[in-house]
Amino acid sequence: MKNIFVLILLLSSVLLSAQSKKELEAQIKNLQTEIENLKKPKEIDLGGKYARAGYGMGVLIANNIRSQGGDSLDVEAIVAAVRDVFAKNNLKIQQQECLPIVQEFMKEAADRKNSLAKEEGQNFLANNKKQEGVKVTASGLQYKVITSGSGKTPAVSNKVTVHYTGKLIDGTEFDSSVKRGTPAEFGLTQVISGWTEVLQLMKEGDKWMVYIPYDLAYGERGRVPIPPYAALIFELELIKVN
Repeated sequence: MKNIFVLILLLSSVLLSAQSKKELEAQIKNLQTEIENLKKPKEIDLGGKYARAGYGMGVLIANNIRSQGGDSLDVEAIVAAVRDVFAKNNLKIQQQECLPIVQEFMKEAADRKNSLAKEEGQNFLANNKKQEGVKVTASGLQYKVITSGSGKTPAVSNKVTVHYTGKLIDGTEFDSSVKRGTPAEFGLTQVISGWTEVLQLMKEGDKWMVYIPYDLAYGERGRVPIPPYAALIFELELIKVN
């Protein structure tokens, strides 16, 4: 900021002393270039271990803040606070005041993020059920048959062997037994309620696309890497009723 102020003073001087319009335009252009260069982020040399560790710390902190809905935070204010602490400058907000300020902001940010996720999931399912071949159960669960089998149908007391690929509604894949190359085996009471319900509708050999509302999946809390209020999409194949 101090450097920019100096440049503004220089610009004023140029305006007073320039001998020609051409000279004035050239000097103004040079000063504008100087100002733009000052605004550019400083190039960081990550050759040393302390620089790499510092940058890594910044990445972890920033990703954690963003994941909790802190996208709207003023990044420059964060950087200024970090510099003040490391330089032992007088803090503009005292440490004991910071926690309640941050807690209030993060609660509001999380509420906004959760509300948006809930709305996006509801909108996705409302549109998806209009697609050809999609069926909807009384609970709101949706499914579409890809391949029909003819084997046994599991009861809630059974264990099953399945292959699956799970995605968020934006297409982000969060788990896949197919990619691991090993089918999953579990009891029907050991999984999310959406799976418990849909597997009792399937036969051995069935492969379905399954669309699960958040309240039949991981609910209001989510589970890493699945965020709260997330509707889920699974390609689910029932291989065997054990």
